[in-house]
Amino acid sequence: MLIDRRTLLAGLAATATPSLARAAAPISTLGLDAAQLGVRAGSPDDQSKALQRAIDQAAAARAPLALAPGVYRAGDLTLPAGAQIVGIRGATRLVSTRGRPVFTAPQADRITLDGLALDGGGTRLPEGLGLVALMNGRDVRISDCEITGARGHGISLERIGGAILATTVADAADVAIHSIDGQGLTIVRSSVRGAGNNGIVVLRNVTGEDATMVLDNRIEDVRADAGGSGPFGNGINAFRAGSVIVRGNRIHNCAFTAVRGNTASAIEIVGNTCSEIGEVALYSEFGFEGALIANNTVVGAQTGVSVANFNEGGRIAVVQGNIFRNLAPRGRSEGDNGIGIYVEADSAVTGNVVENATFAGIMAGWGPYLRDVTITGNVVRAAPIGVGISVVPGAGSAVIANNVISGARRGAILGMDHREVVTGDLTRDGAARYAQLAIGGNRVN
Repeated sequence: MLIDRRTLLAGLAATATPSLARAAAPISTLGLDAAQLGVRAGSPDDQSKALQRAIDQAAAARAPLALAPGVYRAGDLTLPAGAQIVGIRGATRLVSTRGRPVFTAPQADRITLDGLALDGGGTRLPEGLGLVALMNGRDVRISDCEITGARGHGISLERIGGAILATTVADAADVAIHSIDGQGLTIVRSSVRGAGNNGIVVLRNVTGEDATMVLDNRIEDVRADAGGSGPFGNGINAFRAGSVIVRGNRIHNCAFTAVRGNTASAIEIVGNTCSEIGEVALYSEFGFEGALIANNTVVGAQTGVSVANFNEGGRIAVVQGNIFRNLAPRGRSEGDNGIGIYVEADSAVTGNVVENATFAGIMAGWGPYLRDVTITGNVVRAAPIGVGISVVPGAGSAVIANNVISGARRGAILGMDHREVVTGDLTRDGAARYAQLAIGGNRVN
């Protein structure tokens, strides 16, 4: 029967504990009572069949299905378009059975999951699926949910638009939140605590516009159990996905990168705070055009930011207003150790502060891969090389002006052949023989 959810859940919770009664009291959404449809909270028996019937009946009635506090053993449930499952946050718990996702939706338009805790239950999921697996839908909403112990992805999405709000994914064996070919997705104010391979992945099968927004989330303790040299071990990974916005996230302790854009044009990496990152903290690499990397703070990484792969078409970037501190070797490839900022082509580096980089504060170019770079108005402190600039035959033009460089014991501005120093300090003499360089107005302490 159709009931007022306030009356239903408040009454059920009152029979359990006063605290649950207080939690249910403010809820006023109309819905169908799952208990009235034969679903039993706390039963040791698998509730999948009863719960599937209740889901179908509620969806047919275009009403939410209300699950009272308690534990429900269930799995392999199919959500029809428009299904809405609501529970009491922290008290309505579904434990996975059958080695399948708890919820799957092949046509996921307007699906809502709210206030549910899903437990993987130690069962391995099929390759590429999460405890929640949604496909082909817009206006999807997952809010105030907790997903723990998924032996696969936590949430897997394919061609999905909508929002994941205030949801926690903890201890996923693979990726916490995995999106393929997003259709206007927002992931906001959510938490990832522990993931085997990546925190959040935004992926497209073919390079193109994606426009997913990843905003104000907390991500920590991301491993790279699958190995490799960078596809895994990232807090946020955008691959082939254009116009992705990554803003305001707190990212801590990732095996490789905090935010990695691979072949991700028009990416914005803005206002994130990152710490204890195993390789490059902020990465824009391979065949991209356009990266805005601004107002981020990185404390503890191998390299602060890398804008790389001009040889693969990677070009156009602004690196502005960031703080990078404590850049040092962390057991990864020697070629990238201890650098604050690295850029190659068609890029402006301005208004950044780099402190305590064990190799160089700023590096521009890799052999002949240097074109049209400006390095202006930055502060570099306590780095052996203040600014390293490629001067090999074929390297393009650069302007290095009005920077403050302090404590660069090997030299404030040095000409480089890849990682080898091949000139003296160009702020003192010798710059004139490199017509492609404009160096002036720098303050060296």
